Amino acid sequence: MVKRGFANRCVKVLVLTWMPIASALARTETDNYPAWRATAARTLATRGDADSLAAAAALAFVGHASHPKPDSKAVATALEQARRASELAPDDSAISWLYLQICASAPGCDIREAATTMRWVDADNGAAWLPTLSESQRDRDTVQVDRVLMDMAQGTRFDLYVNRTTVMMFDALKRARATLPANYSSSDLTRLTEALGMAGAAVMPSFSPLINACREASTAERREACLKLSKTMQKADAVLAQLVGFAVERRLTSDAKEQRMIAERRRLLEWRSSSANISDTPLLPWLRNARARSRLAKMRAMAREEDVCIALLREHGLPLEPPEEHR
Repeated sequence: MVKRGFANRCVKVLVLTWMPIASALARTETDNYPAWRATAARTLATRGDADSLAAAAALAFVGHASHPKPDSKAVATALEQARRASELAPDDSAISWLYLQICASAPGCDIREAATTMRWVDADNGAAWLPTLSESQRDRDTVQVDRVLMDMAQGTRFDLYVNRTTVMMFDALKRARATLPANYSSSDLTRLTEALGMAGAAVMPSFSPLINACREASTAERREACLKLSKTMQKADAVLAQLVGFAVERRLTSDAKEQRMIAERRRLLEWRSSSANISDTPLLPWLRNARARSRLAKMRAMAREEDVCIALLREHGLPLEPPEEHR
C-alpha cells in the first residue's frame, strides 16, 4: 500500500540510528515481540485514560500489519479505543488526528464525524482535510477535489503530530511498565524506539491523493491552491510532509532557477535529518538510554522534527548546513 510505503520511509529516516539496537535483540525476543505488543495494547487499554487508550489504539492498529491478512478485529478494537480517547480528550489535536487516521483506514468507518472534529480542534491545520481529499479522489469528484484543495490551502500549518504522539506513547508505556511484559520496551531506549515506530506508522497519512490531485492541476485555480499548500507543507512538523511539499512545488514550477532552489532546500533538509540521527548515536552502550532521554526531551519541547534535528546538531557542535561537496 502507498500509505505503508510512505510511512516506512518516514520511520526509516526517524529511527535510522536506533534500528541496530532493536535488531540486536535475541532471536527468541524477536519471535515473541508481536505477542508482547498485543499484551501491552490490552494492558494500556485497561488503564482508561486518554493517552493510554490512544497508545493502545496505535499498538493494536499498527500491530495487525504484521499479519498476511488484515486483522479486522484488531482494527475495530483500535478504532473503538481511539474513539474513546478522543471523547476523553476532545481538545487534544494529536489524539483527534490519530482517531481520524485509524477511521480513514478502517473498512466501513465514516470519516465525516472524525474529520469535522479534527477541523474543529485544529482549524488552521491543512492536513485535517487529507482523508476527505482521499475520498473525493476515490469518487473521482473533481469539483469536490478542487474545493477541498482550496480549503487545505487556507491552512496556516500542516501538522501530523508525530513528535507529540511519540512522546504520548513513550509516557504511556513508561507509566505502565510495571504491568507490561518484562522484556517488552523495558528501557528508555527501547521505549523510544517502539514509540517512534508505532507513532510514525499510525499517524502518517497517504500523500498519494494529494500528489495525484496536484499532478492533474490543469486549471489555474487548482495549480494556485497546490502551490500555496506546498509552501505550507515545506514548514510542516514532519520531515516527510516537508519533502512532499518540495516535490509538489517542483512539479508545478517550470523555471529552472526556482527548481534548483527547491532541490537545494530539499537536500538541506535531508542532510540535517540524516546527520542529526548519525551524530546522536552513542558509541558507548551505557550512554544509549541517556541519549534517548535527551532526544525525547527535545521532542517534548519542539513540535517539528526538523527543529529537533537542528537542536541535535547544535548540541553536538556540528554545522547546520552540509559541506560544499554534499550540496
